[in-house]
Amino acid sequence: MFIGIIEELGKIKVVQKKSGNTDITIEGRSTIEGADIGDSISVNGTCLTVTEIKKDLFRVDVSPETLRSTNLGELRIGDRVNLERAARLSDRIGGHIVTGHVDGVGIISEKRTLGDSSFYRIKAPKEVLRYVVLKGSIAIDGISLTITDLTESDFGVVIIPHTSTITTMGFKKVGDKVNIEVDILGKYVERILLYRENKGITMDSLKEYGFIEQING
Repeated sequence: MFIGIIEELGKIKVVQKKSGNTDITIEGRSTIEGADIGDSISVNGTCLTVTEIKKDLFRVDVSPETLRSTNLGELRIGDRVNLERAARLSDRIGGHIVTGHVDGVGIISEKRTLGDSSFYRIKAPKEVLRYVVLKGSIAIDGISLTITDLTESDFGVVIIPHTSTITTMGFKKVGDKVNIEVDILGKYVERILLYRENKGITMDSLKEYGFIEQING
């Protein structure tokens, strides 16, 4: 679990394809302090497992599905990425609960100055927008942000100068792709309402949604 507070801007050092998967080596000095092989690190909001650590570098193994469903497949040597270590139970939750499981990829359709801050409009898939609410939380490339504008096809967020400086949002431009993870609480609410519409939990509903196996005979 993560909280969407970016700890460091990492840099892509090596991208190497191996039998379907892709090995990515990332420079991340403070992010790997105390890290071990097998630990989880959020890279642009995607939960990845550390497979090797060397000095200021760590390597992750990215599956074809992850490359397809996130913006990680577009990473090139020298690109910057947002890094966050998994949260400890004792940590302050300065952002919101982020799982590192990307729900979809959005496209920045507008970027403009808003006082000292920047406003970004992001076009998103319908299956993502169904969970988006005005003033709610959302993770963009792993950054915990508040939704300030919402339409049927996109949403807007405001990035303060500090966030622009310490994350990749400062480098983003119109047309760039971003990883989106919605607030998981919305998914739980939808699941509860689904059962309520079906008038409670029954043996048939448990079978239908895969909680128990169908019994033959």
